[in-house]
Amino acid sequence: MNQEVTNFINGIKETWQREAAVSLRELVYQVIPDAQERLQYKKPHFLKNGKYAAVISTSKDAVSFTIFNPAGIEFPEGIFDGPPERKTLKLRQGQTYDPEQLANLVAAATSI
Repeated sequence: MNQEVTNFINGIKETWQREAAVSLRELVYQVIPDAQERLQYKKPHFLKNGKYAAVISTSKDAVSFTIFNPAGIEFPEGIFDGPPERKTLKLRQGQTYDPEQLANLVAAATSI
């Protein structure tokens, strides 16, 4: 794991956002154990074989998790937004997600 990413996540002020970012990071490593991570554009980016796999970002009231290369994958309706080349899950305080479903989507998107 990249220390710069660790410092970024530890520096997130809102506890619920920090906890969500930690959880999402762990999910990425469960699915892509050899993921490379780096802080780019002030956001943790995760790469597999040099290609973007996922990004975690925070805003004033949300934590977003973006999955890259989702072509041909069926995403649950109303949960993910974005163009064909990436899909984003936006979590707000108190919202939960299905970690198994999310892990399966990341695995499918990175299986190429």
